[in-house]
Amino acid sequence: MLRLVFPPDPRVLRSPVAPARLVQRVSEKTAECGAAWTSPGGPQGMAHIHDSDGSSSSSHQTPKSTAKWASSLENLLEDPEGVKRFREFLKKEFSEENVLFWLACEDFKKTQDKKQMQEKAKEIYMTFLSSKASSQVNVEGQSRLNEKILEEPHPLMFQKLQDQIFNLMKYDSYSRFLKSDLFLKHKRTEEEDEESPDAQTAAKRASRIYNT
Repeated sequence: MLRLVFPPDPRVLRSPVAPARLVQRVSEKTAECGAAWTSPGGPQGMAHIHDSDGSSSSSHQTPKSTAKWASSLENLLEDPEGVKRFREFLKKEFSEENVLFWLACEDFKKTQDKKQMQEKAKEIYMTFLSSKASSQVNVEGQSRLNEKILEEPHPLMFQKLQDQIFNLMKYDSYSRFLKSDLFLKHKRTEEEDEESPDAQTAAKRASRIYNT
């Protein structure tokens, strides 16, 4: 696999925005709300990114969520809990930057203000694509970002690179995630909850109410 190396952009390097702030902001924004997105090469476009700290959030986990996660990477990334657990897994594999980049690109495509778009484009470049990036992603291709592109950004400027990272996750880390202890543990927990007496009693009560 070829590593796409972008030449340092002097104007970007002078930017007061620290690269680490983008990753921090991604984590902060992921705590806000759920996902619903549409993207040509991947999951449906997302208005907000979801946090993935290690805390339990079973109260937000819908029944059979692991079945949804296992059906496709697209479905996993549509579920806030799925995003959280997938990030946990990738962090253990030291490749969390892939999903962070994908999420940052989704957020970038939703940006309409030109000034904000310029700032976010530079942050994405510095954090994920520059030769000195703090969370550099591996992408193939000969396309290069330059100062002119960064100064005149457009919503789909990162699309090809985003699609490459999506496919990398889809055909590599996603399959391992479905076999991981983290995923299997959640699957067993769901099955145990469904088989618990309380769950069965609640289901019967709901059935009686529905049939009344």
